[in-house]
Amino acid sequence: MAFVAFVFCPSRAGVPHHPQPTTHSPPYNRQVTRRQTATIVFIAFGVILVAAAVTLNIGWVIVNAPRVLPLVLGIVTFAIIIAGIIVFTVFLVREIRRNDQQDSFLNAVTHELKTPIASIRLYLETLQARELTEAQRAEFYRIMMADTERLQRTVEQVLKAGAASHRGAIAHPSPVDVVALARDCLETAELRHHLATGTFRFVTADPAATLFVMGDADDLRSALLNLLDNAVKYSPGGATVTLEVQAPSADRVWLRVRDRGVGIPRSQLKRIFNRFHRFQARGFKVKGTGLGLYIVRSIARQHGGRVFAQSDGEGLGATFTLELPRLRQLTSGEVTPS
Repeated sequence: MAFVAFVFCPSRAGVPHHPQPTTHSPPYNRQVTRRQTATIVFIAFGVILVAAAVTLNIGWVIVNAPRVLPLVLGIVTFAIIIAGIIVFTVFLVREIRRNDQQDSFLNAVTHELKTPIASIRLYLETLQARELTEAQRAEFYRIMMADTERLQRTVEQVLKAGAASHRGAIAHPSPVDVVALARDCLETAELRHHLATGTFRFVTADPAATLFVMGDADDLRSALLNLLDNAVKYSPGGATVTLEVQAPSADRVWLRVRDRGVGIPRSQLKRIFNRFHRFQARGFKVKGTGLGLYIVRSIARQHGGRVFAQSDGEGLGATFTLELPRLRQLTSGEVTPS
């Protein structure tokens, strides 16, 4: 029972520390190094082939300069060969990078699944092996519930990412009150991350205004929660996160999430919405699957809108804007597209 005894190291009021189970990751770094080496080799090989083809083409031109037909045929043939080599090399390198991203995703998902499962199992074994006070049991149950929610969020993200790549138009769209949706998402995010009141700020130009969009309320809630979760994860030290709802024009609604976190380099502002892509700031490591922002982009497009990021650079925070088509409310109470 030495393993259980480790759990019961002294802590606050005799409540055990939250265990940090050790997970043994696969030799991912070695795989990444091999992939990088393979990419360099194939690029170098492609450059050598292109240089060889260009050299042969020049030689062909010199040898057949007096004869027009062989000269033209040779130039066209070598041009096709060179183009083929370039296209093949580009596609090969892209495929290697895509496989690298998929491996990174599998490694991240494995960690996101294995860690809470190991934690839950450890607490269950402890509950089974020892007599605990009611306060300790309550603390264990609270932590196990948090780990279960973490598992559920990871599974839902993977399922939503798979559905987003195949789903077309919204099956049963309905009017969605954006202000009410934003308030609900803020409350959910505060509970999910166990944040103190005041961590989130809600800003709207006109609190009495009604802003509607046509779409799927569950999908829009998922998109906004992903943006809020992302802002919390990349805001060290409990920095304030602002959710702003506004209508920049008569036919558009903006949901803007601002944070004062690690920021994003300009070169990453578009790439962060790609599937499996994850940006890691210097000296700041965040766990995740690389699917959250991809899901947000897919939902935005499905609703006829878009999502974009703005940042002045690393360490200067970031702003994510979810832009959606606004609906116009008639005097009869009906809602129609603007």
